Order: sequence, then structure tokens, then C-alpha cells
Amino acid sequence: MINQETIVALATPSGAGAIAVIRLSGQNAITIAADVFQSVSGKDITQQKTHTIHLGHVVDGAKTYDQVLLSLFKGPNSYTGENVVEISCHGSTFIQQQIIQLLLRKGAKMAQAGEFTLRAFLNGKLDLSQAEAVADLIASDNEASHQIAMQQMRGGFSNEIAKLRQELLNFASLIELELDFAEEDVEFADRTAFKELLERIEFVLKRLIDSFAVGNVIKNGIPVAIVGEPNVGKSTLLNALLNEERAIVSDIAGTTRDTIEDELVIDGIGFRFIDTAGIRETKDVVESIGIQKTFEKIEQAQVVLFIIDSLQLINDNGNSVKIEIEKIKNKFPLKPLIVVLNKIDKLNTEERIQFDNQLAIINYPLSIEISAKQKEGIDALKNELLSFVNTGALRNNETIVTNTRHYDSLLKALEEVQKVKYGIESNTSSDFIAIDIRQALYYFGEITGEVTNDELLGNIFANFCIGK
Repeated sequence: MINQETIVALATPSGAGAIAVIRLSGQNAITIAADVFQSVSGKDITQQKTHTIHLGHVVDGAKTYDQVLLSLFKGPNSYTGENVVEISCHGSTFIQQQIIQLLLRKGAKMAQAGEFTLRAFLNGKLDLSQAEAVADLIASDNEASHQIAMQQMRGGFSNEIAKLRQELLNFASLIELELDFAEEDVEFADRTAFKELLERIEFVLKRLIDSFAVGNVIKNGIPVAIVGEPNVGKSTLLNALLNEERAIVSDIAGTTRDTIEDELVIDGIGFRFIDTAGIRETKDVVESIGIQKTFEKIEQAQVVLFIIDSLQLINDNGNSVKIEIEKIKNKFPLKPLIVVLNKIDKLNTEERIQFDNQLAIINYPLSIEISAKQKEGIDALKNELLSFVNTGALRNNETIVTNTRHYDSLLKALEEVQKVKYGIESNTSSDFIAIDIRQALYYFGEITGEVTNDELLGNIFANFCIGK
């Protein structure tokens, strides 16, 4: 499967910058680079040691393109396991393209998305879950997702899976040996010890599967819908959370007619806040569409902030607000809902007493008082949002699953392990147990890449950026 052609691509983001890095990888990477590189000291780079850097010029005959630094990495001691050359040139897009085109003319071919990391996997420098972590690391935009990607890239997840697979493989060998001596009616595998191993594997798999709920929200961010009646301060709250004027704020009801989204990192966890159109009865066609979108966003959100104007609450007998809260809870019973009591700074002493009385009528267990305009209570709200994310596993540096493909393989592996366990408990014959063990081993191997195919690799590496 390993392509012997030498590939080239821009390893830094496209566009102008201070410097750009052009990467070559393949059997002929050093000879191709030597054909276009003139060292200022007259050195022949084909004769230089690995992991060295050389100053010189990229030239094509008498034409000089740029003064560059050339980094040399000889296989197998490189990222891809092949000969790798990295050319650090000035960041002009013209210079970048001229050098890449020159290298293509000298025999290199353009790299496909993720092809450098694919070669690292095929050459045994990374297993498949580590290779996927490279893409997650590049995409990480907060501390938590970065921490998980780094742990996976260092092999934390792979090592845990490999250990389970090896222990299961050892017992599988004994079961297979029994099949060779089927006529002798002997048992080489201690059924009691095997059952204990299966229970331990089952426990670890369940823990990894459960961790996906946390890992998925850390990787993709937690969508939070900000909902409520018009003019209760939804857009002001969004601006206060983001600490910028992201949404238009007006005393005119119905100002927000479409959803506005933005992201915020709170203590290393990403949250995606969605400011929605105010919920009310309206004949305005455009506003009606916005309100319809509000309910769609509530459906997609994992947490709902229901905003109430504290002054309006005083004039309400408590019933209408309570009814609105119950409507959302009945429509979305599994979604956490925080009642946010806004404009609390506008209440005088007498109004505060009335407010407390009305709040007792609502009697909702999870409510927070804020002033979005004065940015009071915002930290308390952020802390409440963090409470919905179980970061205990993250703090304890436990393995957390963030990849849907891994999650699917773990579920299938667990199902097969439970079949094996049932077979042991019901004294099923060794040949049937062996089939289920092989299938469990297959799903373990799928995660780390010991079992793979071209279609799977194509799907995984197609999501990488070119140059990585």
C-alpha cells in the first residue's frame, strides 16, 4: 500500500506570512531537494547527517527563487518514516508556488490530504488512533480538547486497547489449542480465570464507552440555547457572556429575528451560545420564521437558558411564566433548563419583596439572578454551565473517547465480549466461543489499525488538511 513516489505540499497555512514551510517526503526527497538547493557553504546535502539544518538558496539554473533554510530528516527517523525535507522560505504566496512548481517539475507529486500522516501510519510510526489524534490536535480550540488529543497522540488510548486485546488474544490462543485436541476433550484455558478477564475487559469497555458522552461535548463544544420572550435581555446576555457587542440590542420587541451563534471557552471547555428570536404570538411572517427556528435550536441544544425579565415577573401572577417554563420542559423533558432572572439591578426594596414572592410561586429548582447589562451574576451562570460537564475524568487524566468511529468499535467489541462471557457461563463449545473472541479481537484491531482497509483509511485521512 505504501506509495514510493515523493510527495510535496505546503505544510503551513496558505496565504502570505513571515515564513512558509514546504514539505517533501519519499525515497527521492533528498535528491530532488539537492537538485534545486545551493548551500551557502557549498555542502552537498545528500552527504549530510540527518536532523541538520542548512542555509542556502533555491535555484533553477541561473534563476534564484529565495534564500531558505533546509531541514533534513533521513528515514526511518522522521515523521513519515521516509526521507523528509522541509524548506523554510519567505512567506510570499508567489515564492511558495514557484518553489512547489519547481519541485513538481523535478519529479515530486502533490500530496493528497493527510498523505504525510497516512505514510507515518503505514510505516509504523503511528497507529491509527494516534494518526486520527493528529487531526484532532490541529482542530483543538480549547484546553480540554487539546489535552485529550495530546493524550491520544501519545498513545494513551492505544495502549489501553492494545493491553486488553493482548490479554484476550492470549486466552484465544488457548481456546484455539483446545480445538486442535477436540477429540481428547481437554481444556487448556482456565474458565474461571477467563471469566474474570472478560469481566475486567467488560468494565473497561463500559468506562470508555461512557466517557464518549463527555469527550464528544469537549471535542465539539456544548450548544446552549438562550430563549425567552422578546425584550427580556437575551441578546444583552449573549454580549455579556462574550464580552463584546455581538448581537443588536434594542428596546423594540422582536429585534432578533434569526439565530446568532458564537463560541466561548470557559475553564477550558468550549460552549456554543445561540441567541434566538423571542417566543411570542406574532403575525409578522419573518418573526414567525425566527420563532420556529428558536424551537429547532432548542432541539439541537444540550442546555437551555430560559431568560425572564425580573420586572415583568412582578407584574405577572406567576402563572404565565410558570406555564412557559413547563411548556419547554414538557416539550424537551431531558434537556437541562436554567431559569435566568435578568435585570435584577432594576428592583427597588419593595419590588424585591414582590419578586421573591413571585419566585416562590414558580418554585423552579435551578434559577440564577443576573444583570446582563451590568454583568452581574455572569460568573455564577458560567459556573452553573460548567457543572453540566463531568470534567472529573479529564482532571484525573483518564482516557476519554472523542472519536465516533472508536465509539462504534467499542460498542461492537463489548457486544462480542458479552457473547463470549455468556458462552463461558452456559458451557458453550470452544469452537463457538472462538468465533466470538475472533470477532471481539477484530473490533479492537479496527481502533488501532491492526485491522483496516483502503476505504476506511480513505475516509479517515480525507478529513485532514493538505500538508499534514
